[in-house]
Amino acid sequence: MLKFSVGLFFFFSIAVTACSSTPSTSVPETIPPTTQVAIPTPTLHTPIPSNTPLPTATVRPRALTICLGAEPDSLWLYGSNMLAKNTVLESVYDGPIDALDYDFQPVILEKLPSLADGDARINQVTVESGAWVVNDAGEPVQLQPGEVIRPYGCLSRQCAVAWDGEDMQMAQLSADFTLLEGIKWADGELLTAADSVFSFEIASMCDDGWGYCGHNGLTRPVGSPDSSQRTASYQALNSLTTRWVGLPGYLDQNYNTNFFIPLPKHQLEDMPLQDLFEADVSARHPLGWGAYVIEEWVPGDKIRLRKNPHYFRADEGLPRFDQLEFRFVGEDDEKNLESIRSGECDFLDQEASPYLEMIETSDFIAYEAEQQIDLHYSPGTVWEHLDFNLQHADYDDGYQAGADRPDFFGDVRTRQAFAMCIDWERMGRKLPALQLAERLASYIPNDHPLFNPETPRYEYDPQSAQTLLEEVGWQDHDHDPGTPRRAYNVLNVPDGTEFSISYITTSSPLRVQVAALISESLANCGIQASVVNQNPSEFFADPPEGDIFSRRFDLAQFAWLTSPNPPCELFTTDEIPGDTQHFPQGWLGQNNSGYSSPDFDQACWEAMQKLPGQPGFIENHFLAQQIFAEDLPVIPLYLRDILSITRPDFCGHRLAPTVYSDTWNIEEFGYGEDC
Repeated sequence: MLKFSVGLFFFFSIAVTACSSTPSTSVPETIPPTTQVAIPTPTLHTPIPSNTPLPTATVRPRALTICLGAEPDSLWLYGSNMLAKNTVLESVYDGPIDALDYDFQPVILEKLPSLADGDARINQVTVESGAWVVNDAGEPVQLQPGEVIRPYGCLSRQCAVAWDGEDMQMAQLSADFTLLEGIKWADGELLTAADSVFSFEIASMCDDGWGYCGHNGLTRPVGSPDSSQRTASYQALNSLTTRWVGLPGYLDQNYNTNFFIPLPKHQLEDMPLQDLFEADVSARHPLGWGAYVIEEWVPGDKIRLRKNPHYFRADEGLPRFDQLEFRFVGEDDEKNLESIRSGECDFLDQEASPYLEMIETSDFIAYEAEQQIDLHYSPGTVWEHLDFNLQHADYDDGYQAGADRPDFFGDVRTRQAFAMCIDWERMGRKLPALQLAERLASYIPNDHPLFNPETPRYEYDPQSAQTLLEEVGWQDHDHDPGTPRRAYNVLNVPDGTEFSISYITTSSPLRVQVAALISESLANCGIQASVVNQNPSEFFADPPEGDIFSRRFDLAQFAWLTSPNPPCELFTTDEIPGDTQHFPQGWLGQNNSGYSSPDFDQACWEAMQKLPGQPGFIENHFLAQQIFAEDLPVIPLYLRDILSITRPDFCGHRLAPTVYSDTWNIEEFGYGEDC
């Protein structure tokens, strides 16, 4: 099974062929000797005066065609967060900050602020009744007596206090962002700090209910804790510099990205906000500062763009194309693959690219060997996992022996045995889509900058797995590996109970195959896992109807997203879903496994409440991963690859984790002579 690192894109074979032209050889017509040919009388022509200019050949504009699996619903910044929309907007906007390889890079900013450099700071401020603050639970609230908050210097729940109405000092984080000089909008107007503040003002009104706001103007989408609701102020200090100030108590780990994506104030400021969601100048032909300018949008067909003459990297010869066209081709795998081979498309985005589980890997290799396509792929940010239900809904009123579901997974040794029963190598041999997938040891990728290299791993070892099961009390009573083991003296499992459980997942082709192979591996250890494939709407149905987040399942396989911040909070006690009387998040909780560990909770919250660079930030992230892997409430399976396909002589394209589209560096794309 091949192994690759996150953050790099790879090819099955790296073969960039230098472009060369072969002189054509003309074959003269031969005249049979018996044929008489009349020689015409030459015609005399008037000489062309030396001062008459010779006609020049017309230079054909260079064009790039990118084929998309979907058509954007809109290009309005504060609309949906569709992949197709982000892909197109990367050509109109550039940055302003790229989320690349679990880190952030400035694009149109001089740098990203940091506490170490002094352009970010934590100040001590006095808070009074009615002031907006972020409480101990991380929620923005108006301060009232009894509200639990953290005084200045307090970085954990242990030192949080209930406010008594007296003046109190809290921590307030701020950061300054300075634009590069000379950045211009595509109409030639200078881009200024006021354009970013204008965008923030729209984001603030969106939060107040103006339409659907799927993006909050920051580098990251709405839903992360850095939305404008946790911003105390955002203002321009001068023509190039903005200052973000968070609410007291809000120590945002990604404070260095809190620069709001500029919108052209000079073009949009007089329009009513509700009109911006559908107006042509904002939703169909948004003005940007990036490599290209939108000329035409033909619904159901294409979006046509031209090179931006005011692009700030034009003196580098970027972008390389005079014209750009996004075509909407859908997700027909065979048709789209043929469009690359025929030259109709130069580039297929992720949604238009055939997936590895749909087409044999050998076919891709053959196409590349014949120089018909080039395959680009990278581990992505979606990680697949297999969850144990450690706190079944039956147990919420206390475990009732003989009435409630047996506690199959209460002993950690049982969960560890499960992991050691999975034949990873066989899965890789059987499934082309997993031949390149990165197997995980934690809830973050193995080359994430905060990954703990000492995290325990569970390799395929069925003999050791069966020994652990027998220690717990799961006995091979009939010495027949084809029948399930039975419980004898297993805590909270009636004697004689067969190790027979359900294994639910969605009906996606890859999950169907993965679940079947895992079930076969478990059977070899004496565990009967009956796979149930549900359609996504049923599988992810909201609780209390759906089984997953109602905690009414045995095993469940699905996926989460990872990000620059390790998502340890998904597995904290407070995130267990359930009724609001017993569970803090109610049915909104995400910890469907019901895992609860005070040590893990403490390490996770300590890590989340510290800023990068502060003492304990890395150490607590490492500790949380260590505890998680030892307790194993969830078996991390693999990281899904992201994939795009181009013509064989394509260059400049790089897929990477955490970027929000295939075209984040579209200005550097090239083919043929560019390479």
